Amino acid sequence: MDQTTPLPLMASLPAGAVRRRGRTARQRSMLAAFLLLAPSALFLAAFTYWPVIEVLVRSFIDQQYGQTARLGLGNYARLFADPHFRQAAWNNIVYAVGTIVPSLVLALLFALGLRENRRFTAFLRTLLVLPMMIPLVAASALFIFLFLPGEGLIDHYLAFLGAGQINWLGDPSLAMPSIIAITVWKNAGYYMLFFLAGLAGIPDELGEAATLEGAGPIRRFRHVTWPLLGPTLAFVLVIALLNVMTQVDHIVVMTDGGPSDSTNVLLFYIYQQAHQNNDAGLAAAATVVSVAVLFVISAGSLRALERGIHYES
Repeated sequence: MDQTTPLPLMASLPAGAVRRRGRTARQRSMLAAFLLLAPSALFLAAFTYWPVIEVLVRSFIDQQYGQTARLGLGNYARLFADPHFRQAAWNNIVYAVGTIVPSLVLALLFALGLRENRRFTAFLRTLLVLPMMIPLVAASALFIFLFLPGEGLIDHYLAFLGAGQINWLGDPSLAMPSIIAITVWKNAGYYMLFFLAGLAGIPDELGEAATLEGAGPIRRFRHVTWPLLGPTLAFVLVIALLNVMTQVDHIVVMTDGGPSDSTNVLLFYIYQQAHQNNDAGLAAAATVVSVAVLFVISAGSLRALERGIHYES
């Protein structure tokens, strides 16, 4: 026999007692949930939200070396008047366009070509994913040897074509393309994994139905595959934008922002102001501006892509 409270007995209890018992059960559930979430909430507040608030407040305190602190927009005025910041922002735009577009195009092409589960395609997938397993600092050291003028592997093979020595990392017009090259090499295989997962979620019946209707490969991709890859593309694009703003290890190792600020990007500029120039206020203002721009671009990209996304019911 069921040992719980019989329904007739529950029905015989006063209405107020039933409500109190229900409130007590809900309070116990809420207390248990609060106790389980409290450690995570504490660490999140201490190591995520508090630093964000601290940087935001610090950006409004203009205190240069040897001067009295002033509250206001002085840091932002100095920031936008700094030609090094404008150069870093422009470099970041060039770096973003030069890395995101080729990386996503190559990743999608690789995913389309290697979507079949065969032994040879699995081997090729492994080769393409291998760069993401190499730390960016180690990859940068490897590419330094490739880019050495006259002695590097690239110049060694170019010499057979009659080309002279090229200072890949010392020429302001070639330093950023060299940084872009290593970034595309590092990220294309990583993004390919997301596109492979997105392609795996597209039902084969849709492609077969399009084939029966007489659609060729290009039309099937345009009208079936591409619309259904919308959520995957939106996610990968946000990840790519985050990488553009946060990947700075190879710039530190290979060029240190030079030559002539040609590879200096926003994150490296923030590092220079905070740790080399000891200007915490200017670094905080640059951080706030960078995060705000990244948030606006990411939100706008997601909103624009979601307008053309077709979700499967």
